[in-house]
Amino acid sequence: MNARIAAYVVILLGLLTAGCGDDNGTPPIDTIRFGQLGEVEVGIVAPLVEESGSGELQQILTWGSSGAWVLREVISYRGLEGDETIIRSTGDPVAYASAYASLITQLNDKESVELFSISPEPPIPCAPTKARVTVTIWDELRKEEASWVRCASGSLGTLKTSEAGPDLDALKVIQAAILVRDFTQGSEFVSTYVGSVPFGTLDRGEVSGAGLEKSKVFFSVPEGNPNPPTNWLSFWADHNKTLPAGIPFVDWSEEMVVVAAVGTRTEAGDSVEVRRILRIGNGTTEVFLHERIPGDFCSPAARTSHPFHIVVAPRTPQPTSFADLVQERVPCGE
Repeated sequence: MNARIAAYVVILLGLLTAGCGDDNGTPPIDTIRFGQLGEVEVGIVAPLVEESGSGELQQILTWGSSGAWVLREVISYRGLEGDETIIRSTGDPVAYASAYASLITQLNDKESVELFSISPEPPIPCAPTKARVTVTIWDELRKEEASWVRCASGSLGTLKTSEAGPDLDALKVIQAAILVRDFTQGSEFVSTYVGSVPFGTLDRGEVSGAGLEKSKVFFSVPEGNPNPPTNWLSFWADHNKTLPAGIPFVDWSEEMVVVAAVGTRTEAGDSVEVRRILRIGNGTTEVFLHERIPGDFCSPAARTSHPFHIVVAPRTPQPTSFADLVQERVPCGE
């Protein structure tokens, strides 16, 4: 018996013990807890506020009754998506399916967590500095969805019921989100983008007329100068023949641009991405880059390229250094 089939067996056994059914042994639907077959989703939109600009971190954690879960994280700045990561469950789906059944029992029955007796929406909107947390349950048998929204501080890894609001019912919604996190990611979960200032993509790809053999940072001198830094206009002219009027907007008095590059690569499909931009305690900045390389059996075509990722971010203390490049082998088609 493979793991996925075993996971469904766990679910079906739980349903069959939920109550007496018809002559075929199927329990009546009103005896089955809402979401027992289906999925739970936790969605968080957490503001990332800087002195010179703000962005957000979006996290969507989806967990199905079969046991499989997917976590998607997206960091952005002034409406521009900066980077995205997707993590999928790799553990035993039978164990995850059993944990899912336990979660659904608590969300339906446990007084401190039970969601179905509270209002779906908060009485007032979340404050600009608070994260918006949504818990959604999809019931496959009923073809129905139930959803609740409340506010909290932090993001998925740092949620606390003590900072839930704006009403007392928020405690249940945030506790439900914490349970989903703990059952799937563990209580020590840390976001891919922990500590990063927000950033947004201006351009990315494999071919640049500028060559781009190494990473660099553009910022105006002195700080607060609204004029473009030296070589900015010529860089874009070389990069993709953009005329000054078509160059992406940057508020140089408060922003900077990071150009991530890994040099010449000889296989198609190689890419680089800015993963985090961190303020360091000594008054400098460090940028973390990840290179995504096609897997060993993807048979990528031979082609010379210069992968790049150009992002805009609130200006951080200078100078900026780049951490050691992290390389990731990715499955074919991702």
